[in-house]
Order: sequence, then structure tokens, then C-alpha cells
Amino acid sequence: MKSKKLIIDGNSLSLEQIELFVKANPKVSISAEAKTKVKKARKLIDEWVESDKVIYGVTTGFGEFANVSISKNDLTKLQENLIVSHSVGVGEPLPPVIIKIMMLLRVNALARGHSGIRPSTLELLVEMINKNIIPYIPSQGSVGSSGDLAPLAHLVLAMIGKGKVEVFNNISEASTFKKTISAKSALKKFNLVPIKLAAKEGLALINGTQMMTAFAALICVRAKKLIKHTDIAGALSHEALRATDKAYDLRLHKLRPYPGQITTAKNMLALLKGSEIRKSHLKGDTRVQDSYSMRCIPQIHGASRDTIDYVCSRVEIELNSVNDNPLIFPEDGDHREGGNFHGQPIALAMDFMGIALAELANVSERRTERLVNGSLSSLPRFLTKQGGLNSGLMIAQYTAAALVSENKTLAHPASVDSIPTSANQEDHNSMGSIAARHCYQILKNVENVIAIEMFTAAQGIEFLKPLKCGAGTSLAYDEIRKVIKPLEEDRVLYEDFEKMSELLLNEKLLNSVSRKVKLY
Repeated sequence: MKSKKLIIDGNSLSLEQIELFVKANPKVSISAEAKTKVKKARKLIDEWVESDKVIYGVTTGFGEFANVSISKNDLTKLQENLIVSHSVGVGEPLPPVIIKIMMLLRVNALARGHSGIRPSTLELLVEMINKNIIPYIPSQGSVGSSGDLAPLAHLVLAMIGKGKVEVFNNISEASTFKKTISAKSALKKFNLVPIKLAAKEGLALINGTQMMTAFAALICVRAKKLIKHTDIAGALSHEALRATDKAYDLRLHKLRPYPGQITTAKNMLALLKGSEIRKSHLKGDTRVQDSYSMRCIPQIHGASRDTIDYVCSRVEIELNSVNDNPLIFPEDGDHREGGNFHGQPIALAMDFMGIALAELANVSERRTERLVNGSLSSLPRFLTKQGGLNSGLMIAQYTAAALVSENKTLAHPASVDSIPTSANQEDHNSMGSIAARHCYQILKNVENVIAIEMFTAAQGIEFLKPLKCGAGTSLAYDEIRKVIKPLEEDRVLYEDFEKMSELLLNEKLLNSVSRKVKLY
């Protein structure tokens, strides 16, 4: 996270670099090799235009108008018309952090040198990234093929000086649009000139999967941290419920060797190691087995962990893919019309990720219910000392249940739907942007459900003192208590939940545990 530079070459962008980009706001530049490739592809486009070669989207109309030839004198107007006609998004704006990632991903795809864009146009996009000139982009309107057309058109609208933007000092995941200004005036402020699109450029800029992939990349970065938080939450609940750790025996899991299952079992054993709470009821423990939400943590968390790993591997392919149309092959002096813009790989991945994340919330809420239900936990009902006068954490479980229920509707796969567009020329669309937006909301809901479980488990542990937790759970408990005091009597809890969620997002709790306990 220390690097303040990010060199883009079109081939090597990683999720780790996306995390750096989001957290450190590094300066972006294009590699010398990539610049050379971009120039070669552009030279070929210029030659074809001069020779009146018929190429889709360069010397023809778009979509259903692919059979309409455009005169050389109208090629610039064609590209501008493409942008203004496709800027039809509606709804709330995308988060600025998502838009900035979109811009980076579009630079990376164009830097491969197969799109035919001018170097000067690409450099303007880089300058906007570095100066945090963020286009205002409505969140709805993409069907995921031919890529995220409407959102990317709004991005390019700012580049031609016709859209709205906001200039930020720095961008974080919490940034929101507050005061937009005209793109023209923002560019002028930084001595930048709006571009006048040349042949192919508008199409090269908006044909792509960058909106859905921006969501996917950020989701992957956070999901990799969330799955570790979920193991920690499960371990805290294990302590409070005085569950047995027999079900985490690695001999058992090696007989069903899913990587995520084995990893989760290792994490649980490491977090609970040396627990005085567990030792206190080890002798004479007549419990044969716990409920599924405790006993099957390795199987449930593990399946989601494997899904997260799989989806992230697909997203990293898309990060470094060229996904516009047509594509230029300078070394062969050739081009091909194709469908790399189709969002199906990301659509399916985001639907799968949404389901996997929703399951983490499902099982977490079940553990929260067991914690507050006195007949299941052997702890005071709703974890309060004076039940009746105090409601304790009764309604905390309601909030978790509401989020879990919302996730069940959001997790319905968007990719199973398709509506034809462009007079049936584009007769199968991925709906990947919808899948990605839904998955992002699921992610945020799950983070809150896990925060509620941790908060509730920590309160349950209060009733087991002076016994201490295990190697990892004690560190997690201590981090929680640094910002949230035990619940002695009823108080406003939403502020505590906000603090708990922040502990997850700023990774203080995870970092504290990881310094002493190896988590996988």
C-alpha cells in the first residue's frame, strides 16, 4: 500500500493493485510499451479511414445501423452522436469510487493497443483519474451487452465537455457526489481541453464491461477480507455459546478435502486455541454435537470461501481483457468484429458471488438468534441483566433478519434474464450490471450482519467472565471493547453498530488478530 504510482500496461492489473488504487490514490501512468502499441493501432485506423475501408462502427453506423455507410466528412460527428445518444442512464449516481475504478479499467483495456484510440484521448482519461475529475454517471441503464454502454457513455460525455463531474481531493469508498459542475469548466480549471472524438474513438471508449467489472473488483477485494471476518465472528459466537470444537478436527475435513472447508477449520482452531471458556466445560462435556450453524462452519463458510476464490480468478481475467468491438490487430494489419464486450462471464460470476455472500449472512443471523435466545444459549435472555425492564439485544436480531431477507431477493440471478435490444440485432444480453449492483448491496448487507453477530457475541462473552477467550477471539474481543462498551442497560444501539461496521471496514480488528494468529 506504500506505492504512490501505478503503471498501466494492459496486461498485469491485479486485485491487489485495485485495492492500492482505492486506498492510496496513486498516480496512474501508461507504460512506454503500451503507448507504442496504442500508436500502431491508431495508425492503422487512420490508414483505413483514408482508403474508405468499410469497418463496423468506424465507417458504418451502430447496432441495427451497421449496414449504413458513413461518409468520411461525418466520421467525427458519428462518434459524438454515439456518445450523446447513448447517455441515457437513470437513477442514483454510481459511487465515485466505482466510477474511478471504471476509468482505470477502461485505460487498462485501451492500453493493450487493439482498440484504435489516439494516445492523446487516452492521456486525457489518465489526467482525469489523477486529478480526481469524476464524471457523474447514473447507475441504471446497462443491460450488459454491448458492454456497459450507457454508463460508459456518461463517462465519455465528460471527456467531450458535455457532462457533469465532481472534483474530489481524494476518493474513498465512502465518497459521494455533493456538488457537481460542468465537465467543461472542470477540465478548464486543470488546463485540460475536451476531446473532439476521431473515427472509432467513441465506440472504443464505451464498448466494454467496465462498470460491472469495477463493482466486481471492489467486491472481490472486500469479500476476501469479509470471509476472514466471518470466521472470526463464528469463533466469537462459539465462545459465547460454549460450543464444542470437536467438529473442526482436521482429520474429519481431510476426508472431504475442499480447500475452503479445510482452511476454515484451520482458522477456527487457531482462533479458539487456548480458550479458557472451552477448557472450562471440556471435562464432563456431554454434548454430542452442536447445531449446524456452529458445527458446520467449515462446510458453510468454506463453500463460500471457495466461491470467492473462483469468482476473483474470473474477475482478474476480465481486468486485463480487451472487450470492445471491432478489435484491431496491428501486427497482421487486420481487424475483426466480435463479441468480447458481452458481459456473461462477469454476470454469472456476480450472481454466484451474491449467492455465496448471502449464505454467510444466513448462517451468521442463525448464530445471532442462538445468542439472544436464552432457551438455546443458556445465557440471559437477549443478553441483558434485567430482562423485561431492558430489551437488550432483542431487536438486533430483527435487523440481521431484515438484511438476510433482503439478500434473498437480491440474490435471485440477474443473468437468467435477457431482453433483446437494437431491433433484435442484440438478441441476448447478460444483465451483468444488474448482477454486479445487486451483489454490491448484498456485500454491504452481509458486512452489517457479521458486525451484528460480533457485537452480540462480545456481549454474550461478558456473562462468562472471568474466563478468557482463545488466542484469536480474545484479540477480537479486545478490539471491540476499545470502541464499544458492554451493554449494562438499554441504550441507542445503531451508533454501536456503526462503530462495529467501521471496525470491519477499516480492518483494525482483522489486522490485530492477524498479527498474532495466522489466518488463511
